[in-house]
Amino acid sequence: MTAFAAATLYIGLFCLLMLALKMNVGRVRSSERVNFGDGANEALQRAIRVQGNAVEDVPVVLLGLLGLAALAAPTVLIHALGASFLLGRVLHAVGLGGSSGTSFGRLVGTLISMIVLLVTAGACIWFAVT
Repeated sequence: MTAFAAATLYIGLFCLLMLALKMNVGRVRSSERVNFGDGANEALQRAIRVQGNAVEDVPVVLLGLLGLAALAAPTVLIHALGASFLLGRVLHAVGLGGSSGTSFGRLVGTLISMIVLLVTAGACIWFAVT
C-alpha cells in the first residue's frame, strides 16, 4: 500500500465516522422531538457536541496525513497516526455521547486525539524541512 493509499483509506474511514455522527444527531433530534437548535436538551447537546468536536479536529489531521503522503513519509507512520486517531475519536464519541461528565472514553479519546494531532504536526514539519 502506498502512502497516498493509506491516507485515502483514513479519509474514507473518517467519512464513515462523520456520517455516523451526523446520523446520530438526526436520531437524537427525532427521538427528542427537537426540530431546530438543541432545544436545551442535554442528549441533543451532547450529540451535537460529539459531531462538532470531530468537525474541529478530523479535517486538520486528514490534511496532515495527505501532506505526509505527499512528502513520502513512511506508510507505517500514516497508518499509525490514522488508526490511533480513529481509535481516539471513536472513544471520545462513545464517552461524551454517553455522559456529559468525565468518562474513560472521553478522557482517553481526547488524550489520544491530542497526541496524534501533535505528532502529525511535528511529522509534517520534520518531513517538510528535511
